[in-house]
Amino acid sequence: MRENWLWSWITTVDHKRIGILYLIGGGFFFAVAGLEALLIRIQLMFPDNSFIVGDTFNQLFTMHGTTMLFLVALPILFGFMNFVVPLQIGARDVAFPFLNNLGFWLYISGGLLLNLSWLFGGAPDAGWTNYATLALNDYSPGPGVNYYVLGLQIAGLGTLMSAINFITTIVNMRAPGMSYLRLPMFTWTTFVTSALIMFAFPPLTAGLFMMMFDRIFGANFFTTTGGGNVTVWQHIFWIFGHPEVYILILPAFGVFSDVISTFSRKRLFGYHSMVFAVVLIGFLGFMVWLHHMFTVGLGPVANSIFAISTMAIAVPTGIKIFNWLFTMWGGRIRFTTAMLYAAGFIVSFVMGGVTGVMLGVVPADLQFHDTYFVVAHFHYVIIGGTVFGIMTGFYYWWPKMFGTVLNEKLGKWNFWLFFFGFHLTFFPQHFLGLNGMPRRVYTFEANKGLETGNLVSTIGTFLMTIALLILLYNVAKSIRKGEPASGDPWDGRSLEWAVSSPPPAYNFAQTPRVRGLDAWWLEKVQGDGKLKPAEPLGPIHMPSPSYLPFIMAVGFFISGFGFVFHSWQVGALGLVVVFVTMYIRSFEEDHGFHIQPDELKPQGVES
Repeated sequence: MRENWLWSWITTVDHKRIGILYLIGGGFFFAVAGLEALLIRIQLMFPDNSFIVGDTFNQLFTMHGTTMLFLVALPILFGFMNFVVPLQIGARDVAFPFLNNLGFWLYISGGLLLNLSWLFGGAPDAGWTNYATLALNDYSPGPGVNYYVLGLQIAGLGTLMSAINFITTIVNMRAPGMSYLRLPMFTWTTFVTSALIMFAFPPLTAGLFMMMFDRIFGANFFTTTGGGNVTVWQHIFWIFGHPEVYILILPAFGVFSDVISTFSRKRLFGYHSMVFAVVLIGFLGFMVWLHHMFTVGLGPVANSIFAISTMAIAVPTGIKIFNWLFTMWGGRIRFTTAMLYAAGFIVSFVMGGVTGVMLGVVPADLQFHDTYFVVAHFHYVIIGGTVFGIMTGFYYWWPKMFGTVLNEKLGKWNFWLFFFGFHLTFFPQHFLGLNGMPRRVYTFEANKGLETGNLVSTIGTFLMTIALLILLYNVAKSIRKGEPASGDPWDGRSLEWAVSSPPPAYNFAQTPRVRGLDAWWLEKVQGDGKLKPAEPLGPIHMPSPSYLPFIMAVGFFISGFGFVFHSWQVGALGLVVVFVTMYIRSFEEDHGFHIQPDELKPQGVES
């Protein structure tokens, strides 16, 4: 019987298909968060506007920030990591395929639960930081914040599973000869990012549990009238929240490194210093969380230590910027859309980095705090860094994923509109902040010097929206009648370009032997253009698909939905589904299947 295509995607444990699922899921939530941003900017287009006001506006900016940071940026990067990393290290799969599928469905469950709040009971409205006391029952009595607490816990479980999977895969499944100092930079940044997730997400999970107990079970972790301390929430949140910035930006650094090297036709300048910089940024990312709390009043000693450590991050970041520039220096640069996004990133991210150093100066931060200057800064970092990285990776790896090339003419329209729209939107916000416009307000008065900046900012948002619509059209056109892509359409350097586009289910018929950095480039310029096998052709082991992760995620979703509305019976029912599924899984004896060498002959694979 022919397998249903939808069921095959739901139950798949193929890391490449799961990578595509992450892109689809992240793309869906990107559309939702983008619409929320557009509505926010329409409201702020003119002074004293009344398009969307009050609590609805609070829900919009809360959901926009939460969705972009938790459900868009990192999941789309996970999509690239899932698809690309095993190929780059010469592996046939990830270490835990079942866990990989479960992580994806937990992400979808948590994301849907969070966004269902728009339909049932009101969305969270306490900001993406969800600060206590504002987020507790006295000031947010409805179920809105419950959606935040439970949705993020479920999605966060999936994120932790993915991080464990990537670390184990990179440590244990590298092809022979693929030493740590031969890893492509995207794999290196995935490795460090996964380590950051392992340390940053548990504090968030603990904080969300404490918040859940305060809101649902009447505990007093943060409730001041019961002896709680709201500052504890701030510490917990930012111990997670600041590394989260590096969790989002480091994989983008990896994408830029691979793309700039490929399209400059040069080895990445200062590879070893880049690796050192990535590790150092990961370490320092944990040392600076307190700069989000300068205004709390922690004293001059604590403020000074964290101000210096914040500014110290500029050193490894500067190393990376100069390495990218030196890679391009003297190179034969091809300005494809992916390369344009990479070049546009350098300009945009440096601007965001400079304002970050400004915010690290305590007296300045006391003035900038909670103004639009901060909004401008973090959008320059997150969009100018992460979203530009996502766009770069999207154009770069699309041929590998789908076997067709995106239209370059449309791609360049997409880039230029997005680039100018981005700067038009966020550059004026620096001056809005300096002129005193606070964050999170739904209106402003006329004749205060804020009209022009807000109008220009909203026009820029429309340009970015048009750019994204062009990207959607380009995708649709490519799917319908895109130009077929060869296995190596960009003349790439790492191992993913050594296999067909899209790659076969087993990735490599024979595990390759790696002879140096830029393994595929090395075989093209010093070898015969073919990978050297590290093993004879034999049966290839493959994992079996499974429906259990999907059922388990449905159980978590039901349970979360029940607890949002304090329905203990529904909450318990969902947990029963989870535990029964875990019980079934623990006794399941499925060792997968093998693809025999004879089955590979029609694909041109010979022993």
